[in-house]
Amino acid sequence: MTVAIVRIAVMPRRLAAATALALALIAPPALAQTVVPVETVARAVEAVTPRVVAWRRDLHAHPELGFNETRTAQVVADHLRSLGLEVRTGVGKTGVVGVLRGARPGHVVALRADMDALPVQEATGLPFASTATGTYMGQTVPVAHACGHDAHVAMLMGAAEVLAGMKDQIAGTVVFIFQPAEEGAPPGEPKGGAALMIDEGALEAPAPEAIFGLHVVPGRPGTIFYRPRGFMAASDRIDIALNGRQTHGAWPWKGVDVIAATAQVVQTINTLTARTVDPTTTPTVFTIATLDAGVRYNIIPDRAVMSGTLRTFDVAQRDALVARARAAVDHVAATYGATAEFGVRQNAALVFNDPELSGWLAPVLREAAGVDNVDPATPPTTVAEDFSFYQHRIPGVFFHLGASADGVDPAASPPNHSPTFDVNEKVLPVGVRAHVLTALRFLERP
Repeated sequence: MTVAIVRIAVMPRRLAAATALALALIAPPALAQTVVPVETVARAVEAVTPRVVAWRRDLHAHPELGFNETRTAQVVADHLRSLGLEVRTGVGKTGVVGVLRGARPGHVVALRADMDALPVQEATGLPFASTATGTYMGQTVPVAHACGHDAHVAMLMGAAEVLAGMKDQIAGTVVFIFQPAEEGAPPGEPKGGAALMIDEGALEAPAPEAIFGLHVVPGRPGTIFYRPRGFMAASDRIDIALNGRQTHGAWPWKGVDVIAATAQVVQTINTLTARTVDPTTTPTVFTIATLDAGVRYNIIPDRAVMSGTLRTFDVAQRDALVARARAAVDHVAATYGATAEFGVRQNAALVFNDPELSGWLAPVLREAAGVDNVDPATPPTTVAEDFSFYQHRIPGVFFHLGASADGVDPAASPPNHSPTFDVNEKVLPVGVRAHVLTALRFLERP
């Protein structure tokens, strides 16, 4: 069985927004509005930082899996309402949208944070470490903020408070998007958080002209890095099933051995990636990560199921690799007398940072993090983010915030999704400043 690949086309609205953005970015500086001094922003961020730290620790201790972020959403919604924002809840099941309208009309910009945690047993030893559990694939599992989304939510809550305090100085509107299920659609759900929030109007009424987001990752604390165009890989889930004929382990010739065929499939996938894709032109990772087959040591089963991930940066190259993999799996199965099922499902598209917007953003981020702490041309990364779906609708930029512990080599720092992943809380005000200044400077454009 082949699962159809659903693509999100570049909509006319996306093209119109990009054109308007390009014109605005080259408009004469003399037409710009009054600029809020960076010192004013810095003082406001410093004042809210203790609350940001407290929010982060509270959320860290109470993580929730995708589409189950009810407590997190309530904390966010209550805070936004206390600031006088217009608030919509239940957008994309548990998502929250807050709208801050400035004292005067103007541009509309969106800022986004993700809220979900992971089925991971935390091993950080923090005094506020998670002891929570949740249900995943019908089983009770430990839950932890092993990817840093607790910090994302806290920083955007802090940015909302700072910007709300500057409402009288703002011409335009800021839309705050707190998104569920960034880690992908839970089993049984057809779409993840970004796609579902878009379907349910997160980018409408008002309609943002651009969107920005960040993610904490291992890196020198407080540094910001990103790149124009392709920054984070498109992510496809691959599901493969082989159907054979069960037999005694001592008589393999009397059945169809899906275990042997499975081993050949894994090797074939690895060889296809290594021998048919030019690594100098586009990074590509194709990994088979799970294998489920059999119940007893001396019985060859009649079915084996595999799943894996494909990470790519080029649509045509990705399509060609998928076609070759599908054909190769069918051939391997036929060689053993088995049949194959091959399914593809896209979890996230390519994170494509708008080139013009990326160039405009660099000096803004230097205001937030310091002149020597911003790299706007970092290499691409094969991890993925469903922020990409927003970028298919409107121009956007996604950037990373280094959050390793002081004195720790980022290369040796526990990675996202690790049981020991943690966020250096000294970087939280940097993230808040980045959010605030990005919104302010975008609205201050001509």
